[in-house]
Amino acid sequence: MGKELPLVSEHAEDKGGEPLKRYVYCRVFCQRDNSPPLRLLCDFLKARGQAAIISPNIDETALDEWAWVQMALGYDKNRKPIQLFCLRDRGSYKDLYEQEKKQFLELLSVYDDVEPQLIRAHIASSRFILTTRIDEKDITEEGYDFNGWILQFYQEQCHGIVQIDGIGFYSPKGDLVIDLSDGAEDDGRSR
Repeated sequence: MGKELPLVSEHAEDKGGEPLKRYVYCRVFCQRDNSPPLRLLCDFLKARGQAAIISPNIDETALDEWAWVQMALGYDKNRKPIQLFCLRDRGSYKDLYEQEKKQFLELLSVYDDVEPQLIRAHIASSRFILTTRIDEKDITEEGYDFNGWILQFYQEQCHGIVQIDGIGFYSPKGDLVIDLSDGAEDDGRSR
């Protein structure tokens, strides 16, 4: 778990040179020191009627790890799972964590409203970033709901702020407070 972190450019091209946007990335910038073990997330999902499908190749003890990096959680055996990545302010992928944090701080620096400055301060003091990656070509409404529950867990349990590529940032109450749907964040950086 965590040896490979396949963060793919959202701006890949197909063989004809046309943009091929295949993945949607969602992030929760969390201020808690550590990410909870995945077993707590699975229990949270189960309590909400969501059965997380975990690969049978995963050692059960891995679900109790605090320092996990990468995991796939399925919501339907006939669909691709949602990929979860946890980038921390320490450890193997600290450089990716710092890169993501820097990019979003720069993105928000052009806004002078109160909400963007509050979110910018929140990101600046975050300790880890939970990222979900959804295959846009293989997701259903149930999958989007499943992803929403994952984001909510980290938002509530880890004092997090949610960001969804192509949409924007959400308040803890679930209101869109920074709209980035006009392409403002579509600046060609890799994810």
